Amino acid sequence: MKKQLFVFALLLLSANLSFAQSSTEQEIKKLSMDKWQWMADKDIAKLTPLFHPQAKFVHMSGTWTTARELEIIETGSIWYKKADIKDIAIEIVGNTAIVWKRITLTANVRGNDVVTEFTVTEVYQKEGSDWKMLALTFSSVRDTHEIEK
Repeated sequence: MKKQLFVFALLLLSANLSFAQSSTEQEIKKLSMDKWQWMADKDIAKLTPLFHPQAKFVHMSGTWTTARELEIIETGSIWYKKADIKDIAIEIVGNTAIVWKRITLTANVRGNDVVTEFTVTEVYQKEGSDWKMLALTFSSVRDTHEIEK
């Protein structure tokens, strides 16, 4: 009887641990999706507390600081109109979350509309009760690859 009770307790504990992880993954997924909408809306008030002050943003044309990325979004130098998410993978390692997405990004860049396929890597770190973005990297790739999970 003790053995059965012990096995049941282990099963219950492991179910709770996996639920907690998928709950964190769902939180990160929602935050990441919200971020794309805030970028499309040029909502600097919501993006500023999300972007860590020391974050880096790697684009096809360069690597920028948080201040520069926010300026680019606010002025519309790059207007992230729509990110069509095709695939997503999330890994949680301690207080760090890494998100990989295959997207088709529709953007207006210096007055020209462009549609580009990217794999985007987002890195978040939990600070207190909030997640902060540490890095956002756009990698140009073919639409035919899949993210390994």
